[in-house]
Amino acid sequence: MRILLVSQMYPGPDAPDLGTFVAQVERELVERGHEIELAVLDTRSGGKLRYLTLARRARAASRPDVVYAHFLVPSGLIAALAGGAPLVVTAHGRDVRNIGAIRGITAATRLVVRRAAAVICVSDYLRHELETKLPEARGKVEVVSSGVDRERFAVTDPPPGPPAFLCVGALDERKNVVRLADAFASLGEGTLTFAGEGPLRSTLEGRERIRLLGRVPHDEIPRLLSESRVLAQPSLVEPLGQALLEAMACGRSVLATRIGGPPEFVPPEAGVLVDPLDVDALARGLAQAAALPCPNLAAREATAEHDVRRQAERIEAILRSAVAPSRQS
Repeated sequence: MRILLVSQMYPGPDAPDLGTFVAQVERELVERGHEIELAVLDTRSGGKLRYLTLARRARAASRPDVVYAHFLVPSGLIAALAGGAPLVVTAHGRDVRNIGAIRGITAATRLVVRRAAAVICVSDYLRHELETKLPEARGKVEVVSSGVDRERFAVTDPPPGPPAFLCVGALDERKNVVRLADAFASLGEGTLTFAGEGPLRSTLEGRERIRLLGRVPHDEIPRLLSESRVLAQPSLVEPLGQALLEAMACGRSVLATRIGGPPEFVPPEAGVLVDPLDVDALARGLAQAAALPCPNLAAREATAEHDVRRQAERIEAILRSAVAPSRQS
């Protein structure tokens, strides 16, 4: 198939960690023999005007068999307005949360859903949220996670010494980093490393046994996981939890939120699910996760269904189904 990939997030020279989950699926589709043309944004700079650039790139593309867009709005909207080939779009989380929260987004998303031959949600939690907000999505939605490269995120031996905890993501309220730091402080041992940047950095600075690395290239994440015993991601809500899948593939136990996608793939032997607002529960969860085996082979096994090669196969089938009616006509 000739596939036009449209995404507002894609790794680039000045943002190598941007949309890595998009690029990994693209690579696997290429490995499966498909020809992919990119209409993407690979930088964080440019403000909202950069979406005009994305629209120009999408319109300038050659005639594909199918358009595969990531995020309902704006990428999906840009792809929908470009017309032409059948459209398949993946919803990742924020694009669904924005429905009803930002003026105009509901109408724009409704247009995308009506235009799309299929909508992919990265978790069943997200599917339910989308179908609740836009009932017309029902019957079009497939659930396929972004997947994890289990060859790249391989099992490693545990680090020696006290438990080392890692949190990957933005230092903001949704990622719940302050409550996590407060819970960690009550343990009295170990280290907690934050790999990410955000507005709450100053609240975390100067705390004992806490390291702030700032934004880290995605290529460095496997090394950071190998230096840790537990990945802690107690977000207020997590539509999927990409970092959790990557940690589990490395044989690391996880602390994860009960709200969102993690309950769909984190079994009890792989980690601990907690109420993200309960600091005492967070502290107990950190201790319980640290007490699980390391490497945790049950965590590794739980990611088998989310291997990126398997997910690319599923996405390929959805894209082919979208193309079939247009070829018949």
